[in-house]
This record gives sequence, C-alpha cells and structure tokens, in this order.
Amino acid sequence: MPDEEAIREALKDVIDPEIGMNIVDLGLIYDVEPDPATRQVNVNMTLTSPGCPVGPELKSAVWLTVKRMDGVEDCEVNLVWKPRWDPSVHASEEARMFLGIW
Repeated sequence: MPDEEAIREALKDVIDPEIGMNIVDLGLIYDVEPDPATRQVNVNMTLTSPGCPVGPELKSAVWLTVKRMDGVEDCEVNLVWKPRWDPSVHASEEARMFLGIW
C-alpha cells in the first residue's frame, strides 16, 4: 500500500490542461488518506473554480492514477470547496512562479 507521499508523487503526472502544470504543485490536492486496513485511498481535492470545465476529467484522472497503484483496492475522490483554492496560499513556489505570483 503506497503512503501519502508516494500517492502525491504519482498525482504529479496529472496535468491541468488549462494551466499546463500538475495538480499537486498547483495545490489542488488537499488531503490524501491511505487506509492500509481497507486498501482504500480517500483524496480530497478542489478545482481552480467551481465551474472548471475540465473538473470531471481531472477527478477521473486522479481516481485512475491512484487506483492503478500497487496495493490500492479502491479510491474515492471528493471535490471540496473549502478552503477556496488560492494559488498564493496552496500552490508550490514553482507553481507560483509559473503563474506569475510572487
């Protein structure tokens, strides 16, 4: 069963096509909760906006990425809106520089 760090690393392969950066560095992944007892992973994530047109695509990509990891039986991906995504707070330094936020 992968740990939180390994799952977050795998999720860096999921790219937001509108921005061109991975969703982990953008700060869209809020919580990753692997449960070794049930072999289930719960992921709480957000989108850049509630009306994000690629939201369903990103959610599916997260589910598929986690589900394909060795030791994972099931994955639940929840879209959450609190706290509201703020790239100046949630994004990595690399992402903030990419977005022009200093």
